[in-house]
Amino acid sequence: MKFGKDFVRQMIPEWQQAYIDYACLKSILQEIQTSRKRSERPGVLKRKLSGSRNFSGLTKRYSRTASSREPEIQDIMVYATTGDDGFERYETTILEVAEAGRESELAFFKTLDLEFDKVNHFYRSKVEEMVKEAVVLNKQMDALIAFRIKVEQPSSSWSCSETVSVDINALDSTEQRKTLGEEMGIKVEGNGSNGGDSTKESVPEVLSVLERIRLNKTQETPLSTIKNVLKLSNQEELKFTRENLKKIEERLKNVFIEFYRKLRHLKNYSFLNTLAISKIMKKYDKIASRSAAKPYMEMVDKSYLTSSDEINKLMLRVESTFVEHFAGLNRSKGMNLLRPKVKKEKHRITFSTGFFVGCTVSLVVALVMFIHARNIMGADGHKLYMETMFPLYSLFAFVVLHMIMYASNIYFWKRYRVNYPFIFGFKEGTELGYRHVLLLSFGLGTLALCAVLINLDMEMDPNTNDYKTMTELLPIFILALVVAILFCPFNIFYRSSRVFFLMVVFRCIAAPLYKVNLPDFFLADQLTSQVQALRSLEFYICYYGWGDFRHRQNTCRSSDVYSTFYFIVAVIPYWSRFLQCVRRLIEENDSSQGYNALKYLLTVVAVCLRTAYSLNRGNIWKVAAWVFSALATFYGTYWDIVFDWGLLHRPSKHLLREKLLVPHKAVYYVAIVLNIVLRMAWLQTVLDFNFKFLHRETMVALLAALEIIRRGIWNFFRLENEHLNNVGKFRAFKSVPLPFNYDEEEDRDN
Repeated sequence: MKFGKDFVRQMIPEWQQAYIDYACLKSILQEIQTSRKRSERPGVLKRKLSGSRNFSGLTKRYSRTASSREPEIQDIMVYATTGDDGFERYETTILEVAEAGRESELAFFKTLDLEFDKVNHFYRSKVEEMVKEAVVLNKQMDALIAFRIKVEQPSSSWSCSETVSVDINALDSTEQRKTLGEEMGIKVEGNGSNGGDSTKESVPEVLSVLERIRLNKTQETPLSTIKNVLKLSNQEELKFTRENLKKIEERLKNVFIEFYRKLRHLKNYSFLNTLAISKIMKKYDKIASRSAAKPYMEMVDKSYLTSSDEINKLMLRVESTFVEHFAGLNRSKGMNLLRPKVKKEKHRITFSTGFFVGCTVSLVVALVMFIHARNIMGADGHKLYMETMFPLYSLFAFVVLHMIMYASNIYFWKRYRVNYPFIFGFKEGTELGYRHVLLLSFGLGTLALCAVLINLDMEMDPNTNDYKTMTELLPIFILALVVAILFCPFNIFYRSSRVFFLMVVFRCIAAPLYKVNLPDFFLADQLTSQVQALRSLEFYICYYGWGDFRHRQNTCRSSDVYSTFYFIVAVIPYWSRFLQCVRRLIEENDSSQGYNALKYLLTVVAVCLRTAYSLNRGNIWKVAAWVFSALATFYGTYWDIVFDWGLLHRPSKHLLREKLLVPHKAVYYVAIVLNIVLRMAWLQTVLDFNFKFLHRETMVALLAALEIIRRGIWNFFRLENEHLNNVGKFRAFKSVPLPFNYDEEEDRDN
């Protein structure tokens, strides 16, 4: 792989604007090379421009001894100046410029200096942030040690006259601390560079930290939300129990892991940019026939980017502290937690995915041939089957289609370097790739299609007609299996992803009582496109709970209770999004969330009116459904394109966005048109398009599938816009809440 591609691949996506613009510098070098080729005349000997060097002669013997070498003549001089902001800036002067490619060479070094200044400035600012964060972590460790001592030995057992002392410099010393028992009962021996006089405090002084801290409530609950609304204190009282100590250690451990991850990224940032400068200078020397790489790299080696060792020191201190306090002095265990887990692609995943794809395609072909061969479409029980069994099996089709769309989203997010694991907040190394999602989707599809074929075959065969009860129970068996896998407590079938999904679903259900994060409203938006799947679940409950499924008899369609819940089920996803927007409007004081809430409220009204018209008919319902559906469609389409996708802004070129990840602009225009067209699918509900060869349930399923496809297209551009917002703000790390909160007045006094 060429360095340019590897350089881009190893970039932190959110920091890509802060890296050396290697592609731009390479394009300038190509201009220099082109200019030099044009200046060369045919038949003239190519020679290096070197007016200051004497002719060495034809008979001179070459010697490898240092004394016989001529002194190297520098082609460039690099000057460093310090600006008013305290940051160094570098300027390169070419001592001798050839006429051919003169402007390009000057532009090359001007661009290179600006790029290097940008990188140096960014790196220095990030290092300063890390140092400040290390100070905060040091205070957190002080509080943790005091809390540990308080839990292990109650305060009543300590007296001010005791000589026991504790080293509290968690991040200010590279030596590992003593064990907790030694800290509590034995005087700590210091062997640092200051002659063994490490900073110590007596135990009562260490415990005095507890008087200035409060315990932050990092996990929001409905009770904490109510307290926030009533403006009551939301900080936990310090209770010195082992349960609280375990929670605090877990929180602080996550903080250290994230902090170490930042340090590793910064170290990699420094290395990659230094390597890029070295590569581009070697290319320049080769093209321009100069010796400029050595003096320029000497300047780079002396700059803050490469000479600073704060990051390495912090990494060593974090490793030492983490291994002792969070890994039980087991360095191997501690480093495995600190280092990111490299996810290896397993061949069996690819093989299994291909196997189930083949099975699904084969079963679809077999189903079509089976229906045609036995003339099932013209059979007497065709209408009854479409009204009972088809809605049951269509649930799996909706889920499989949505998972396939999500898998395609993941594929294109990875291709265009959208950092979806960071945006969704997945635990590092646990996110599912597109192959995993395809494996699950086609596995479920294979299972459902097998059940459909078995159901039809056993029903049509007189020899197996006695097992009709078993065939009718096949859909509920598959649904029960899916639910059992989803709630399985064992570490199988991607447990971390299942737990994450269930937690987000719960937060969507309890929308106003929890802080709204991106995964919450993203999943709620997915559910708005699965209204028909939710109605299928309602039909499952009615059909198997109150109907005579053995004879395919039910009164669901004529039941008032069923009709009422038919409305409620369709409204729940939109109502959840409405409550999320209201929560964000109150919490963030963002007026745009109010307009977004109005969009979902209009959609709720439109869905209710369309449902009422489909059940009751009548001109009044039809007109009302028309008006509110058109209004909701226009509002929703405008919001999708302008706000969710960030497109169609007038200052930008081609009415799109200033930065686009997909190089082909036509893709965005096609997506806009498709979004508009697919949003108009509700017209079928109002206009009553009747196709003789399609049953009503088939038409409903097709319209639901079109909405799922529209949502899949929406997903890509929505996350692309979110990623570009993160890139613009250089937001590459998630904020991990700290367990302790120091009193601000005490901190100001200190």
